[in-house]
Amino acid sequence: MAIQTGWEGRFYEDFVVGDIYRCRLGRTVTENDNIWFTLLTCNTNQIHFNTVYGKQTEFGQCLINSGLTLAIVAGLGVADVSENGFNLGWDNVTLPNPVYAGDTLYSESEVLEKRESKSKPQWGIIKVHTRGYKQDGTLVVQYTRNVMVWKRAHAPQRDLFPEVKSAT
Repeated sequence: MAIQTGWEGRFYEDFVVGDIYRCRLGRTVTENDNIWFTLLTCNTNQIHFNTVYGKQTEFGQCLINSGLTLAIVAGLGVADVSENGFNLGWDNVTLPNPVYAGDTLYSESEVLEKRESKSKPQWGIIKVHTRGYKQDGTLVVQYTRNVMVWKRAHAPQRDLFPEVKSAT
């Protein structure tokens, strides 16, 4: 029986300007996710955790913390965009529509630019425009980011699976 490797993310050579990568997963945001994230980040805005307060706002309910929305949409795109690299910067983050508990988020990223690093020949830099949508197709977050990505030949060894001992 042959062992097949799973998806290992894109390397610099795999990115093509104009391509759009849609994450195959969606992520439903729960009230607990929102409360935990809000408390973890010391956010004291009651719109995120006080139902009575939320009902008195124009939204009629609590909102999902925008930092959580951004984090989930970015996380959904890691396998396609930054699994083999790291972020250099984020620009133009906008949150045009609210997210509520029970909404499911989806992520897509479009490759805008690609260039080799001038100072680190083992890396390339890509620029992507990421959009996050909820289940009805409403845009809830968008941003651009630059990502430093390994060139395939220089990437660290990733065969981290332990040697399996026979069960006796």
